[in-house]
Amino acid sequence: SAIVGALVALSIIALVLSLVSVEDVTLPPTVQYGMVFDAGSSHTSLFVYEWDSDKKNNTGVVSQTLSCDVQGQGISSYANNPPEAGNSLRECLDKALKVVPAARQRDVPAYLGATAGMRLLREQNSSAAEQVLAEITKTMQEYPVAFKGARILTGEEEGAYGWITINYLLDSFTKYSPKAHTWLRPEAANIFGALDLGGASTQITFMPEGSVMSRNEASEFTLYGYSYNIYTHSYLCYGQNEMLKRLAKELIAVRGATGTRVPHPCYPKGYNETVPLSSFCASPCTAGSDPRLPLRDTNATLEGSGDASACLAAIRKLFNFSACGQSQDCTFDGVYQPPLRGQFIAFSAFYYNFKFLNLTEGQPLAVVREAIEGLCTRSWEDLSSSYPKENPKRLPKYCANANYILTLLLDAYKFNETSWNNIFFQMKAGSTDVGWTLGYMLNLTNMIPPEAPARVKGHRPSLWAAAITFIILTLVLGLAALLL
Repeated sequence: SAIVGALVALSIIALVLSLVSVEDVTLPPTVQYGMVFDAGSSHTSLFVYEWDSDKKNNTGVVSQTLSCDVQGQGISSYANNPPEAGNSLRECLDKALKVVPAARQRDVPAYLGATAGMRLLREQNSSAAEQVLAEITKTMQEYPVAFKGARILTGEEEGAYGWITINYLLDSFTKYSPKAHTWLRPEAANIFGALDLGGASTQITFMPEGSVMSRNEASEFTLYGYSYNIYTHSYLCYGQNEMLKRLAKELIAVRGATGTRVPHPCYPKGYNETVPLSSFCASPCTAGSDPRLPLRDTNATLEGSGDASACLAAIRKLFNFSACGQSQDCTFDGVYQPPLRGQFIAFSAFYYNFKFLNLTEGQPLAVVREAIEGLCTRSWEDLSSSYPKENPKRLPKYCANANYILTLLLDAYKFNETSWNNIFFQMKAGSTDVGWTLGYMLNLTNMIPPEAPARVKGHRPSLWAAAITFIILTLVLGLAALLL
């Protein structure tokens, strides 16, 4: 009995030791989510991103989980009915909540960034712009997310965040090394420039050779532990939709009061479009009075003439190149720009227009010019029958858009026959959309503190195994002693 008692005592001691022998165990990082609404001039899109809570050098490694196009036009179109601006977002918000776990939803930072359409509305009617954002805020606060606000981005912010997106997706900032099992900064990182063309504005952003001479066009970011100084500038009223309005107004003004039928060299032969002169008052880009225009509220009919050279000449008149004088560090309207450097990704409307032209990467500029000229000389009957699935409102405008893009890239930004091959027209990188929203989220993850690694008390495997073995052996010996 003494032997059995001793064995039982030893078993109890082993059991206690096994329970005391614990250590902290770090659990795998949790997944964090973020939502960004891109409220552009012509439409709104929602993007949902996710990243692990253990960030790399204070910047999350972010991937796109969902994209959703909001039905209807941009939020600036709801100036006369602000509540509908908020209601228009509900369908996409409902879809977003289906991909975010319920337990994480209230921690999800959600943002809405409005771009050039709302910048124009703010210039024209600041109270209407505020009401639209207020109604959006009211709607967003009804959902179980951590809404951080709806705001109007500056053009420079829009350009800079687009630049961040591109270089993140192309592994210019950091790249995963399977060998090292970690994220590393690539040696001699190839930093790309960004070219963005929207409906109301256009942006150019890149890292110049030296420092940026003008503070207005300089931005600085710290990503993955490194600082970047970039040049960025946004041109309001030079997006493709506002450009088309300005072009139409100029063509009508040239005709003056001599008639209401106006030849439009960029529209195909056989295509007509009726424009009320009062529509020019709807945008600050065309709202200025022009003595050449009739004072009465009337309509003008734009009749396509399909003249490629006249189209290009008419578009060039929309730029004030003479304001730069002899300066080489100047685009137009007296805007400073350092010499171009490196390769560029052209996205948004840049991409869509060149996709329509069916141009492949690396084709010489002469081939591009030939393709645009061929497009501009096609009749409306030919175009509409050749592209039956194309939006009939967008189809007649490709000639003007393409000539505008050439003028902007070559005459304004100063790309040439050689550097033209440094431009790559893309809309996606992998499965992720190229645009400013991902860069916005990447920059914001610097402001969201990384979660402290979750720790639980766990038994050290070696001690636990030894304790179990000892207990079993003790029980066997005790049973054997009883039987003997």
